[in-house]
Amino acid sequence: MSSHGKSGKTKKHGKDFVKDFLVGGVSAAVSKTAVAPIERIKILLQVQDISQQIAADKKYKGIVDCFLRVCREQGPITLWRGNLVNVIRYFPTQALNFAFKDTFRKYLCPFDPKKEMGKFFLGSLASGGAAGATSLLFVYPLDFSRTRLAADVGKAKHEREFTGLGNCLATIFKKDGMLGLYRGFSVSVVGIIVYRACYFGGYDWGKQYLFKDFRNANALFLFLFAEVNTTLSGLASYPLDTVRRRLMMQSGRAKRAYTGTFDCMSKIYAEKGLRAFYKGALSNVFRGTGGALVLVLYEKIQKLFLKH
Repeated sequence: MSSHGKSGKTKKHGKDFVKDFLVGGVSAAVSKTAVAPIERIKILLQVQDISQQIAADKKYKGIVDCFLRVCREQGPITLWRGNLVNVIRYFPTQALNFAFKDTFRKYLCPFDPKKEMGKFFLGSLASGGAAGATSLLFVYPLDFSRTRLAADVGKAKHEREFTGLGNCLATIFKKDGMLGLYRGFSVSVVGIIVYRACYFGGYDWGKQYLFKDFRNANALFLFLFAEVNTTLSGLASYPLDTVRRRLMMQSGRAKRAYTGTFDCMSKIYAEKGLRAFYKGALSNVFRGTGGALVLVLYEKIQKLFLKH
């Protein structure tokens, strides 16, 4: 093959990468903002047992109680607390996930979906999981900050644990160094592989066998399929998500409740068994609507890009 041919392929691959990055990022930013209140409620329910701001007799009783109290005690606008960080975080996270997914898929899933269904499915799972884990390495401090800002229940500025993204990063780094910003990273990697493997793998596999022409498929059916896929992916990885967020809450503290991942798991289980790992899970089902929107918007926006 001539050097000109190789150069042309490299340029085309580069353009495809940038296109995937932009399409995935825009889709994610829109959907995340729409479901931000649900996501904050989910985080509050997950971490309230380790929060130093929420007294034992002031814990939220459930989704509705949490929603009403946040609106009453902190103000309705605070339902979007940390959303700007989430958009900043989610743009590169989701965009990199989609971009890396296609890159990994070329190497991990070179199978014909019609002739090698099993291998194609496993390859899709592997490429989705690898994309998620790789992306997480770059954006974890933002993911960490999003959790800490969303878990901050102070109303007035002097009651807040952090005043914003910069203050959160600087405060934790000053107390715990870079390790503090990456607390819970190892279990997050496992969780993201499980989630993204199901999320991308299930979606890629399903759209090949449930839709003859997925780019021109009915948007409603595509959304419903994406909703089911997103919900199941979220539930599969939810216990790991709870553990990682509990570990994140320890950074910057002199006294820690958990010595590590397994200690955290055992203590959470001691609370109420498996149910303790799924606190806020129902809100996660509603939050999954955002993930479903991302998948559908990605396909539709990509379709528009391909026309030009």
